[in-house]
Amino acid sequence: MSRIGNRPVELPKGVDVRLDGRTLHVKGPKGTLTLDVHPDLGVEVSDGQVVVSRPTDQQRHRSLHGLMRSLVANMVEGVTDGFTRKLEIQGVGYRADKTGTGITLNLGFSHPVHYPAPEGIELEVPTQTEVVVKGIDKQLVGEVAAEIRAVRPPEPYKGKGVRYAGEQVRRKAGKTAGA
Repeated sequence: MSRIGNRPVELPKGVDVRLDGRTLHVKGPKGTLTLDVHPDLGVEVSDGQVVVSRPTDQQRHRSLHGLMRSLVANMVEGVTDGFTRKLEIQGVGYRADKTGTGITLNLGFSHPVHYPAPEGIELEVPTQTEVVVKGIDKQLVGEVAAEIRAVRPPEPYKGKGVRYAGEQVRRKAGKTAGA
């Protein structure tokens, strides 16, 4: 039995879940999210809970069962609290600036890199070396953070670049002076 898939998703106050055919709509204080439910799985909304069920014990159905329950739980958490991902910029002269809805990154290239915020994502720059990605869709928040990090990932010799907050960069020893 799937331990994750069998747990019901509790709906907090102010969250409305509606099922239209195979589409699940979750509406909360921060916004609305939709999800297409897999045709093999069943979803029931009752008594302030969302329960995901599977037809058989096949490996494929067990995998989808846990996945769908996690996606629904992430949607409920997103419309109530939202998700954030923090990035740190390290390097001499490396910095970020807020421009309109996007950000401009100066990361040692011959030109600044402009990154426009996609719809549903809010980019904040509390200091020149920090970027905060906020949104209600967990996948989109992680994807945007990964795209910003990919502009200049941390390099292993000096550790310069864009990294997730708290990320440990494995450092290499550089060349030693020849005799």
